[in-house]
Amino acid sequence: MAAHQRDQLKTDADGAMGSSPAALAAPEPGRYEIDTSCSAVTFRTRHLFGLAPVRGSFAIRTGTIDVTEPLTGSSIYAEIDPATFRTGNGQRDSNVRSARLLDAGRYPVITFRSQGIEGLALTGALTVRSITMPVSLSIEPSAVTPRSFNVHASTRIDRNEFGVTAYRGLAARYLDMTVEVRCVRN
Repeated sequence: MAAHQRDQLKTDADGAMGSSPAALAAPEPGRYEIDTSCSAVTFRTRHLFGLAPVRGSFAIRTGTIDVTEPLTGSSIYAEIDPATFRTGNGQRDSNVRSARLLDAGRYPVITFRSQGIEGLALTGALTVRSITMPVSLSIEPSAVTPRSFNVHASTRIDRNEFGVTAYRGLAARYLDMTVEVRCVRN
């Protein structure tokens, strides 16, 4: 981000971003690690033929964000642990982690690798069960400090594209995913 753009991103005494829609904070260039203790991937979907909502989460195992100037050259890599799939229903969670769906024993990692950032859109490749598909995430403006920043992004995933096809009709095809990460400078 150009210096004049960065100067427009003023923070108040509490470190909160200004309310201007054009005021999107950009972290200082450098490598940041995802703080897995305060980061997660959450989702919403439906089951029972679309009648009942389901919410759950995955843990992020590790990840890095390399911030460049201009911001469009930045890159992101993250690993998600499918064995941490949780909805609060033990039987459902075990079924989803089983070979029938995520097959967490055979495919112990889900990866995301960015391919581009343009404005508030992040594109990349998501790999689930050794199947890689393009995804686009919408990024929301985030809080930035000199040593860290938070990111909130969302997308819709079609589980069938990744070969997760069991329980058609009973379990919804689409998952509305939200990624919330805290990134800390090395």
